[in-house]
Amino acid sequence: MKPGFDLSVYLVTDPVLNGGRPVDEVVAQAVRGGVSMVQLRDPHSPTRVLVDTARRLVAQLRPLAIPFIVNDRIDVAMAAGADGVHIGQKDMDARDARCMMGEDCIVGLSVANETELEASRDALGAVDYLGVGPVFATATKPDAGEAIGLDGIAWMRAATSLPLVAIGGIDAARTADIMRAGANGVAIVSAIMNAADPQKAAAEFTRAVTDGIKAEERGK
Repeated sequence: MKPGFDLSVYLVTDPVLNGGRPVDEVVAQAVRGGVSMVQLRDPHSPTRVLVDTARRLVAQLRPLAIPFIVNDRIDVAMAAGADGVHIGQKDMDARDARCMMGEDCIVGLSVANETELEASRDALGAVDYLGVGPVFATATKPDAGEAIGLDGIAWMRAATSLPLVAIGGIDAARTADIMRAGANGVAIVSAIMNAADPQKAAAEFTRAVTDGIKAEERGK
């Protein structure tokens, strides 16, 4: 059975930004602060290292019912028994990823703008959520493309019924505005992975998401 998922505070790991700390240690602290979903993103480590890391995270997160996703590497996701995979525009077609991973997995797809959304239309039936951004300029991923801003989130919300997680240059102060623009959650990399206290940083995002949801409800 496909696990339920909550995009509210979606942690994307980075092996460079963790200050030399083990990835699973940072994840454990962030989860205590309210992280609701975790993605392993590491484009440089050897496959065996990735699988070992992914298996540790599966063992850590599954008892807490926190979905664990692997970025790009479907082979690693399958070997580790991850809950799903997140793919980009240049990766495998989402329909093929779904076929390989099965109906009980979570499939996320990155979509930056109207052009990419239209190009992905035929595959959206195989997708569970969209990663949208970069919302703001970011140095974490130099090839992320042009920032779409809050208007881009609002446009994407009107264009699709799929859940949206916003990513790119996001801090806690901007999170409530992003939620009001139509996102279902925020994906965070450096602001948690590089934080001196990942638990405290995650808790700040958790509060900001809640504030954004409350503000949106008051506005309805």
